[in-house]
Amino acid sequence: MIRRQRLAAGLGALLAALAAGLAFPAGAVADETTAMAPKVDLVIDVSGSMRAKDIDGQSRMAAAKQAFNEVLDATPEEVQLGIRTLGANYPGDDRKTGCKDTAQLYPVGPLNRTEAKTAVATLTPTGWTPIGPALLKAAGDLQGGEGSKRIVLISDGEDTCAPLDPCEVAREIAAKGIGLTIDTLGLVPNAKMRAQLSCIAEATGGTYTSVEHTDELTDRVNQLVDRAADPVVVPVATEGTAECAKAPTLKSGLYTDREEFGQERWYRVDVKPGQELRAAVSVAADRAVSPDYGVLLRAVTVHDREIVRGEAAGTGRTDVISTGLRYPKADSDDENAPAETVCLQVTHSFAAAAGVKATPGLPLELTVDVVDGPSDASDVASFGLGRGWWLLGALIVAGFLAGLVWGWLSRWRVAVWRTN
Repeated sequence: MIRRQRLAAGLGALLAALAAGLAFPAGAVADETTAMAPKVDLVIDVSGSMRAKDIDGQSRMAAAKQAFNEVLDATPEEVQLGIRTLGANYPGDDRKTGCKDTAQLYPVGPLNRTEAKTAVATLTPTGWTPIGPALLKAAGDLQGGEGSKRIVLISDGEDTCAPLDPCEVAREIAAKGIGLTIDTLGLVPNAKMRAQLSCIAEATGGTYTSVEHTDELTDRVNQLVDRAADPVVVPVATEGTAECAKAPTLKSGLYTDREEFGQERWYRVDVKPGQELRAAVSVAADRAVSPDYGVLLRAVTVHDREIVRGEAAGTGRTDVISTGLRYPKADSDDENAPAETVCLQVTHSFAAAAGVKATPGLPLELTVDVVDGPSDASDVASFGLGRGWWLLGALIVAGFLAGLVWGWLSRWRVAVWRTN
């Protein structure tokens, strides 16, 4: 009897252990899924100007509510969505108080459509337009997790709470390297509002859209929410140095950094024999700069001997300038041959316009890819022709033969003419 009881107890303990073993991985998977979930914070302007009735015969606020309800119905299940307001609660004239008027209407997390719609239905155009403070708070709403993070700002006017410039706020958010994108939508925009919302979006790699109809607003917000659910490569924040010896060593991947005016940034990459280094860099002017600028990407040895370079120039027609390079490392018969440390130097010739802040530095995006090289590395490097040497040789031979044939025909025709 005792033996049976012990057997039953042992079997029960085994089943409990198996159940616990199965439960923990499930919880771990759930936690990992939550951590990787994309997050979106919809930031809506509820200032007094949203009462204006100039969008399809209804007020701007009514158009925004209608668009939000349709967006909430179409939001993908995997997206964690929240809603933040600005100017929704304080109706008074005290500027200091009005510029603090931003609140989380619906917390960022798994979406309950009924609760979110109920919260949106309570909105009434009220107060000021504190865009800068709202963006700072929205960035805090999206903290944590490793999935994509996106703020969608909808406003019908420029910020009324300077000197906290919302464009500077966006640059500070981008400089943190947390992979947060801000997209902006302007309702019935004017030139000043368009310039400010465009600046906010450009500072974080987002987009600006002008909206004058309800269906345009719905479609655009839906696109941005859906885009958050798409898999994206989030750049890894790194910090280059003023010299190669102290530079961070990078592997294949996408990196983001900031480079101030007149500064140079150094990075290191290890390239083994038989591998090829491919690198590209983009520098964006997220503020007013002087025309005529360029960017230079150099690959040099640790002894500062230049290997290869890429450079590009701009004349003010674009805010982003890019260049790249390739360096194939010849293969070696020695299986234990060490990797070569290649130093990448990034410099640009952007100059700040008068009165423009120099910090934080301009956003820099660096792509590094180390792959297996061609069978003959020198073939790719030769005068930039690569395997085009075969074609060049064939053309030379064809030209030589054509010249011989043409010369023979010419002499034959002259001989015939003399005979006649």
